[in-house]
Amino acid sequence: MEWQEVVAHPSLQDLPFKIETNQWGQIVMTPASGKHGRYQGRIIELFLRLGEWGRVFPECPIKTPEGVRVADVAWASAEFLKKYGAPLCFPESPEIVVEVISRSNSDAQMEHKRRLYFQAGAKEFWICDESGDMRFFTPGEELEKSGLFRLFPEHVDIEI
Repeated sequence: MEWQEVVAHPSLQDLPFKIETNQWGQIVMTPASGKHGRYQGRIIELFLRLGEWGRVFPECPIKTPEGVRVADVAWASAEFLKKYGAPLCFPESPEIVVEVISRSNSDAQMEHKRRLYFQAGAKEFWICDESGDMRFFTPGEELEKSGLFRLFPEHVDIEI
């Protein structure tokens, strides 16, 4: 199923699930939780405090080599937005992609998503764990703090 069809399909409107597609065009749904959403909100607040030279996107659809993945939060520079605007689905990953780990996520799943986002062009991948601790990655290594946001503290506690 193409992403445009997923977004427009009447039976998929107003579901309490995050919807993505896999490499075979199948729809994959993940249940939402209040804690997960609150962490997303805190991450968005952090991005908003860090500067106006880009924009933050909650539930950001990104085309990857294995279908459309929906990042919990993504940040895109002004240059990226000038190139792509606000399409139904970004054909390339914004610079920073953030995933909030849920109990249902395994380390292998997060590693797989990280690889897909980097293949789609992400510069950094951030993980927020169930305690609110953040980890930062580039395609080649784990970082102590974000290389794109120099003012970002080494340890960010985003407790709810």
